[in-house]
Amino acid sequence: MDKEKQREYQKMVENASPNSPVVKDCIRAFFVGGIICTIGQLIMNFCLNMGADMKDASTYTSVILVVTASVLTGLGIYGKLGKFAGAGSIVPITGFSNSVTSPAVEFKKEGYILGVGSKIFLIAGPVILYGVISSMLVGIVYYFVR
Repeated sequence: MDKEKQREYQKMVENASPNSPVVKDCIRAFFVGGIICTIGQLIMNFCLNMGADMKDASTYTSVILVVTASVLTGLGIYGKLGKFAGAGSIVPITGFSNSVTSPAVEFKKEGYILGVGSKIFLIAGPVILYGVISSMLVGIVYYFVR
Protein backbone atom coordinates (compact mmCIF):
# COMPACT_ATOMS: atom_id res chain seq x y z
CA MET A 1 0.00 0.00 0.00
CA ASP A 2 2.81 2.40 0.87
CA LYS A 3 4.63 1.86 -2.45
CA GLU A 4 1.38 2.36 -4.33
CA LYS A 5 0.89 5.74 -2.63
CA GLN A 6 4.48 6.72 -3.49
CA ARG A 7 3.95 5.83 -7.16
CA GLU A 8 0.67 7.73 -7.22
CA TYR A 9 2.30 10.75 -5.59
CA GLN A 10 5.24 10.61 -8.00
CA LYS A 11 2.83 10.52 -10.94
CA MET A 12 0.99 13.52 -9.53
CA VAL A 13 4.27 15.43 -9.13
CA GLU A 14 5.32 14.67 -12.71
CA ASN A 15 1.97 15.89 -14.04
CA ALA A 16 2.06 19.09 -11.96
CA SER A 17 5.72 19.99 -12.58
CA PRO A 18 6.41 21.70 -15.87
CA ASN A 19 9.53 20.80 -17.80
CA SER A 20 12.24 23.38 -17.30
CA PRO A 21 13.80 24.75 -20.49
CA VAL A 22 17.36 24.60 -19.12
CA VAL A 23 19.18 25.63 -22.31
CA LYS A 24 16.88 28.61 -22.89
CA ASP A 25 17.22 29.68 -19.24
CA CYS A 26 21.02 29.45 -19.42
CA ILE A 27 21.13 31.54 -22.60
CA ARG A 28 18.89 34.21 -21.05
CA ALA A 29 20.98 34.29 -17.87
CA PHE A 30 24.20 34.54 -19.86
CA PHE A 31 23.03 37.43 -22.02
CA VAL A 32 21.28 39.44 -19.30
CA GLY A 33 24.21 39.00 -16.90
CA GLY A 34 26.56 40.00 -19.71
CA ILE A 35 24.50 43.08 -20.48
CA ILE A 36 24.54 44.15 -16.82
CA CYS A 37 28.32 43.66 -16.67
CA THR A 38 28.77 45.52 -19.96
CA ILE A 39 26.77 48.45 -18.58
CA GLY A 40 29.02 48.42 -15.53
CA GLN A 41 32.11 48.45 -17.72
CA LEU A 42 30.70 51.32 -19.80
CA ILE A 43 30.08 53.33 -16.62
CA MET A 44 33.64 52.63 -15.46
CA ASN A 45 35.11 53.62 -18.83
CA PHE A 46 33.07 56.82 -18.80
CA CYS A 47 34.34 57.69 -15.31
CA LEU A 48 37.93 56.96 -16.32
CA ASN A 49 37.56 59.12 -19.44
CA MET A 50 36.20 61.95 -17.28
CA GLY A 51 39.48 61.93 -15.31
CA ALA A 52 38.70 59.71 -12.33
CA ASP A 53 41.42 57.33 -11.20
CA MET A 54 40.70 53.59 -11.09
CA LYS A 55 39.73 53.56 -7.40
CA ASP A 56 37.25 56.42 -7.78
CA ALA A 57 35.88 55.04 -11.06
CA SER A 58 35.26 51.68 -9.35
CA THR A 59 33.46 53.39 -6.49
CA TYR A 60 31.30 55.48 -8.83
CA THR A 61 30.45 52.39 -10.87
CA SER A 62 29.41 50.44 -7.78
CA VAL A 63 27.29 53.28 -6.44
CA ILE A 64 25.56 53.84 -9.79
CA LEU A 65 24.80 50.12 -10.21
CA VAL A 66 23.48 49.78 -6.63
CA VAL A 67 21.26 52.86 -6.87
CA THR A 68 19.98 51.87 -10.32
CA ALA A 69 19.15 48.33 -9.18
CA SER A 70 17.40 49.68 -6.07
CA VAL A 71 15.31 52.11 -8.09
CA LEU A 72 14.41 49.41 -10.61
CA THR A 73 13.45 47.11 -7.72
CA GLY A 74 11.25 49.81 -6.22
CA LEU A 75 9.53 50.33 -9.57
CA GLY A 76 8.96 46.58 -9.95
CA ILE A 77 11.14 46.32 -13.06
CA TYR A 78 14.03 44.36 -11.53
CA GLY A 79 11.64 41.61 -10.40
CA LYS A 80 10.40 41.18 -13.96
CA LEU A 81 14.00 41.10 -15.16
CA GLY A 82 14.73 38.42 -12.58
CA LYS A 83 11.82 36.29 -13.75
CA PHE A 84 13.04 36.59 -17.32
CA ALA A 85 16.78 36.19 -16.74
CA GLY A 86 16.93 34.01 -13.65
CA ALA A 87 20.47 33.82 -12.31
CA GLY A 88 21.67 36.36 -14.88
CA SER A 89 20.06 39.14 -12.86
CA ILE A 90 21.93 38.12 -9.74
CA VAL A 91 25.17 39.65 -10.93
CA PRO A 92 26.77 40.26 -7.54
CA ILE A 93 26.33 43.98 -6.92
CA THR A 94 22.92 44.47 -8.56
CA GLY A 95 21.57 41.23 -7.14
CA PHE A 96 22.74 42.23 -3.66
CA SER A 97 21.11 45.62 -4.06
CA ASN A 98 17.89 43.91 -5.13
CA SER A 99 18.03 41.54 -2.15
CA VAL A 100 18.29 44.47 0.26
CA THR A 101 15.67 46.63 -1.44
CA SER A 102 13.02 43.94 -2.08
CA PRO A 103 12.09 43.26 1.57
CA ALA A 104 12.07 46.99 2.30
CA VAL A 105 9.61 47.61 -0.52
CA GLU A 106 7.52 44.58 0.39
CA PHE A 107 7.16 45.50 4.07
CA LYS A 108 6.76 49.27 3.59
CA LYS A 109 3.06 49.04 4.39
CA GLU A 110 3.95 47.89 7.93
CA GLY A 111 5.66 51.21 8.59
CA TYR A 112 9.18 52.55 8.39
CA ILE A 113 10.40 51.13 11.70
CA LEU A 114 8.62 47.78 12.03
CA GLY A 115 8.41 47.21 8.28
CA VAL A 116 11.30 48.73 6.37
CA GLY A 117 13.73 49.05 9.27
CA SER A 118 13.33 45.52 10.58
CA LYS A 119 12.94 43.71 7.26
CA ILE A 120 15.47 45.50 5.03
CA PHE A 121 18.26 43.02 5.80
CA LEU A 122 16.01 39.97 5.87
CA ILE A 123 17.80 38.33 2.93
CA ALA A 124 21.10 40.20 2.81
CA GLY A 125 21.56 40.44 6.59
CA PRO A 126 23.10 37.00 7.07
CA VAL A 127 25.48 37.66 4.18
CA ILE A 128 26.60 40.93 5.75
CA LEU A 129 26.86 39.38 9.21
CA TYR A 130 28.97 36.39 8.14
CA GLY A 131 31.06 38.60 5.86
CA VAL A 132 31.91 40.94 8.72
CA ILE A 133 32.58 38.12 11.18
CA SER A 134 34.75 36.13 8.77
CA SER A 135 36.76 39.23 7.81
CA MET A 136 37.33 39.98 11.49
CA LEU A 137 38.54 36.44 12.09
CA VAL A 138 40.86 36.59 9.07
CA GLY A 139 42.17 39.94 10.32
CA ILE A 140 42.87 38.53 13.78
CA VAL A 141 44.64 35.48 12.33
CA TYR A 142 46.63 37.71 9.98
CA TYR A 143 47.61 40.00 12.87
CA PHE A 144 49.03 37.11 14.95
CA VAL A 145 50.59 35.18 12.05
CA ARG A 146 52.58 37.99 10.49
